[in-house]
Amino acid sequence: MAQTWTPDSWRSKPIMQVPTYPDQTVLENVESRLRTYPPLVFAGEARALRSHLAEVCEGKGFLLQGGDCAESFAEHGADTIRDFFRVFLQMAIVLTFGGSKPVVKVGRIAGQFAKPRSSDIETKDGVQLPSYRGDIVNGIDFDEQSRVPDPNRQEMAYRQSAATLNLLRAFAQGGYANLENVHQWMLGFVGDSPQGERYRALADRISETMDFMRSIGITADHYARLRETEFYTSHEALLLGYEEALTRVDSTSGDWYTTSGHMIWIGDRTRQADHAHVEFCRGIKNPIGLKCGPSLEADDLINLIDILNPANEPGRLTLIARFGHEKVADHLPRLLRAVEREGKKVVWSCDPMHGNTITANGYKTRPFERVLSEVEHFFQIHRAEGTYPGGIHVEMTGKNVTECTGGARAISAEDLQDRYHTHCDPRLNADQALELAFLVAENLKNGRGSGDQKVAVNA
Repeated sequence: MAQTWTPDSWRSKPIMQVPTYPDQTVLENVESRLRTYPPLVFAGEARALRSHLAEVCEGKGFLLQGGDCAESFAEHGADTIRDFFRVFLQMAIVLTFGGSKPVVKVGRIAGQFAKPRSSDIETKDGVQLPSYRGDIVNGIDFDEQSRVPDPNRQEMAYRQSAATLNLLRAFAQGGYANLENVHQWMLGFVGDSPQGERYRALADRISETMDFMRSIGITADHYARLRETEFYTSHEALLLGYEEALTRVDSTSGDWYTTSGHMIWIGDRTRQADHAHVEFCRGIKNPIGLKCGPSLEADDLINLIDILNPANEPGRLTLIARFGHEKVADHLPRLLRAVEREGKKVVWSCDPMHGNTITANGYKTRPFERVLSEVEHFFQIHRAEGTYPGGIHVEMTGKNVTECTGGARAISAEDLQDRYHTHCDPRLNADQALELAFLVAENLKNGRGSGDQKVAVNA
């Protein structure tokens, strides 16, 4: 590294998107207590994820990353976590079947509490208050007391993350992910939709395969890979004091890891090369994500890659493209070409959510057709450039919400008020998430074995 790194070296750098706490002593006391708490994840797990992402980097796997826009304290419950996990498993099995490649499963969960905002101030009916920055910082209720940043919320977020991780590990390793349960993952409200019918047909084929395997002695009782899955967690590393407090030295390697989650990412608003968030992330050994928006220049991207992955190690860095359906064809090709020209080893993932947000009927929403369009363009551009489209990154939930318009059930702007429950940005419901998975699977299938032969891109 060009200069010495420590877990607190970020404190000497400029920083954006952080709250102003009214009492620094309380903040310091909370961070001191967090330093004594057990790690939420382990360095060996983060290394395993990095190894899987290295396979994705080589075109031998696919990254599925998704979950809540922002986790909330109020919605924390076993059923919420279970329903999210069920949809995630369904998406993963659709992608695995379509792409004939292993799917690396990474949730936006057990740590996704802090949110960047376009303004420090929110105004309603002439009243100005600090913006809501996620439950780890302040409350969503629009009143003065709720909006005061409270350091004690960090401990609440830690405890909720620990409980969530405990249940996720039980689901992943305790038999719930058994392929023999492939039909049981279906959520009730999805069952009578077109996506439900498509999923049942796929599940029937898997069940037939399992019956055949069982007949020749290959069962889930004897092969753990049939009854268990690997599931990892991720979040945006926005609140650096929290991240620093949970950063520990790995006893086996001597390297630093943040133990708040297996993978963390740098947002599009905090990716300045000489600022605090890049400084913190360059020194930890976890897999790192980097959001790439329309304002990112090719030279600046190469500079960031050199800072975050100076050894050019596959699996270390995932570039998450979030341009918008109308801008992706203008911006993604030049970044792809620069990365290829410099020989950088990265995973390219598509975030079709954040560049496609609009306001309709007074609600912030994302038209599903725009989400699908950006994903289609993402795959087309990669085929045209001869590069590998390695993943998708989506905001989704297992709940039957009406937050994104469109989809097979044709949610309209007028329908948004029915079940609009998000604490921040609109999420795909289970039906829309499954429809997206089928679209991605078709693209993976079309690109399989073709050597990513170049095709024309419809800009």
